[in-house]
Amino acid sequence: MTLKLISIRNLMRRKGKAAFILAGLVIGVATVVGIISFVDATTHDIAHKLEQYGANILIVPRTENLSLTYGGMSMGGVSFELEEIRESELVKLTSIRNARNIAAVGPMVLGVVPVDGRRILMAGIDFKAAGILKPWWHVQGGLPDENGVLLGAEAARVLNLTTGDSLVVNDRSLTVSGVLESTGSQDDQLAFAMLATAQRVFHKPGRISMAEVAALCKDCPIEDMVQQISEALPGAKVMAIQQVVKSRMEMLAQFKHFSYGISGVILFIGGLVVLVTMMGSVRERTDEIGIFRAIGFRRSHIMRIVFLEAGIISGLAGVIGYFLGMGSARAALALFGEGHSGHVPFNPGLAAEALILALTLGLIASAYPAAMAARMDPNEALRSL
Repeated sequence: MTLKLISIRNLMRRKGKAAFILAGLVIGVATVVGIISFVDATTHDIAHKLEQYGANILIVPRTENLSLTYGGMSMGGVSFELEEIRESELVKLTSIRNARNIAAVGPMVLGVVPVDGRRILMAGIDFKAAGILKPWWHVQGGLPDENGVLLGAEAARVLNLTTGDSLVVNDRSLTVSGVLESTGSQDDQLAFAMLATAQRVFHKPGRISMAEVAALCKDCPIEDMVQQISEALPGAKVMAIQQVVKSRMEMLAQFKHFSYGISGVILFIGGLVVLVTMMGSVRERTDEIGIFRAIGFRRSHIMRIVFLEAGIISGLAGVIGYFLGMGSARAALALFGEGHSGHVPFNPGLAAEALILALTLGLIASAYPAAMAARMDPNEALRSL
């Protein structure tokens, strides 16, 4: 009779204890797999939404003047008569090392124009890039052509204009193609035109006041990108809107650490269940171990029998725990993952890790019971018969 067959028969005779050990390991592995799958799916979803959030890098003309605004209150006139950036220089962004992480570049030219006795701020933008940079925009009407303008909600209210109306800007008649729904931001007070149209209105051909960059920064170093853009555009000041990027990445990191901490506690409890149960099983089999030693089994043989039992249960627990954890992650995403489909793809790497984790935990927890069984004195064990 082989050691493997002895281990299998021992498990079959003690189904209750084997089931208890299996349950402890399955719960631990399933919890870890479920948490990791949930965190990874949520992180991927949040990162995808973060990439669609909009601009997170600003390129503005370099100036030696300090800002005269605080808390949204201006202490002096805001001037846009700066040395603008050449629009053609933005092509240099395609040559930086992290160019693949740039989703969109939105050039913008700004200027103050009189409309019906009022002065408003007009922005010339690339509306194609704006679709990526400002995904929260909702327009009532349509986007403007070269002879049109898009009004922010507050600008349309103050000017008392709606879709289809006309306004005169620097002796140029523009038609209101649409009105931007309220965003709660400065965009509500602006009038938006095509970049080329605004450049002609302001007499600034080929010039821009600033540029917004949407960087795919789930894994990219935002500081390095700022440095690379600064080197490509030495005449401009490049700033990262790090409040949004860093706060969300820190939130994800804290969530991961918290989840891994909970997983570690659950695995520790699962290991204790295996340890206590295996020690009880060894004590119950004192007479059996004494017979094995009396007929010539060595200490290494006894330890191998215990480890084989633990390995069989642990391997089965790893497989069951993986699929149970994946099922729990899908259920959790369907219930709590707002806007998430709940689909979690099969991850062979995670499956292998779950199996290795279960085997490692089971064998480590069984090490002391196996050593205790191997140290039993066969004479003392036989006297108990």
